[in-house]
Amino acid sequence: MGSTDKQPQALQGVRVLDLTRVVAGPYGGSILGDFGADVIKIEVPGKGDDARGYGPYRNGESMYYANLNRNKRGITLNLKSDEGKEIFKELVKKSDVVLENYRPGVMDKLGLGYEVLKEINPGIIYAACSGFGSYGSYSQRPGYDIISQGMGGLMSVTGAPGGEPTRSGNAMGDILGGMNMVMGVLLALYARERTGVGQRVDVSLVDSVVASLENAYIRYFDSGNIPVRNGNAYASIAPYDTYHAKDGFVIIACGNQKLYEKFCRLIHREDMITDERFLTVPLRVKNNLEQKKEIEKWTMERSVSEVVDIILGAGIPAGPIYDVKQITEDHHIAEEREMFIDIEHPVIGPMKVNGNPIKLMDMMPRVSRPAPTLGQDNEEVFREILSFDEKKVSELKEKSVI
Repeated sequence: MGSTDKQPQALQGVRVLDLTRVVAGPYGGSILGDFGADVIKIEVPGKGDDARGYGPYRNGESMYYANLNRNKRGITLNLKSDEGKEIFKELVKKSDVVLENYRPGVMDKLGLGYEVLKEINPGIIYAACSGFGSYGSYSQRPGYDIISQGMGGLMSVTGAPGGEPTRSGNAMGDILGGMNMVMGVLLALYARERTGVGQRVDVSLVDSVVASLENAYIRYFDSGNIPVRNGNAYASIAPYDTYHAKDGFVIIACGNQKLYEKFCRLIHREDMITDERFLTVPLRVKNNLEQKKEIEKWTMERSVSEVVDIILGAGIPAGPIYDVKQITEDHHIAEEREMFIDIEHPVIGPMKVNGNPIKLMDMMPRVSRPAPTLGQDNEEVFREILSFDEKKVSELKEKSVI
């Protein structure tokens, strides 16, 4: 993604053992891999990550899995077997980070929890992501993205006014959890540079969603009023919403008084500057629906592209509402910002995966390795890190250890 294979990468030399499954953990692991970490995906022999069973498929291989697990080497290891546990411990000795998203306590029951692993490698950073975190009354509850969106409050403020609570159209809780896991790992790596020792990182999907609601809680603490669903309007600023145009919807965002007054003059509605209902930001928020009708008298006479061009031309924030097809065809997003990357998967063949939103301008992320097939790198990884020969690897496979 914008850097060459010869350029150094930010996480070069960092080895990550990735035990995670489905979305949150795998997404976090792929971000680390994009910046040069040697991420080794460890899966259950014969089965693998649950996401291997999620569509869409091409040539019998999950593209869902392939998108979330690029830039990783893949091995299989039975952590319920004694020999598998010992092999994992040997890998930990030569690694920097362990990622896992089992229910809290599972790794402890296997004898591979943080307290055990830190004795083997005091520098190990052990990052766990679960539905509710490793401590607290709900820690043993199972957690999925939709539960985190519901219990974290996101669904309560998403949807049409007066309508049903609505899940975000993507796995937002999982993505936020994966991002927070990455931040925790990077903070712990930085701390290790000073202290010489690793530590445990604990991330909860619900916590991640709660933290993302930013001003909803402040408004509640201030007024005692529970925030409600406002559709596309913003509870703190107006006009800051979607508006009907002749052929679709357009976004207009006047984030301050200067922009608002400029916008009113642009559409020849200077009367809205002095209208008592719209004098201040709080008043415009309160009377947003009334003002929206007035603004749409102007927008509905024009196409989306006309509205966007006119408003942007005046230096006021505006934009269209893209569908997925339009995003993939947008030159700025898809190509210049490299948010979709072409790769060659050994089974799927040519495919696109999501790009990395983080750009280190001197050490750009790059996608250089497609997601592994199940156990693809067993021989390479075990030979390189643990000096196992081909015979040893074959024996482990016959015993279902790998």
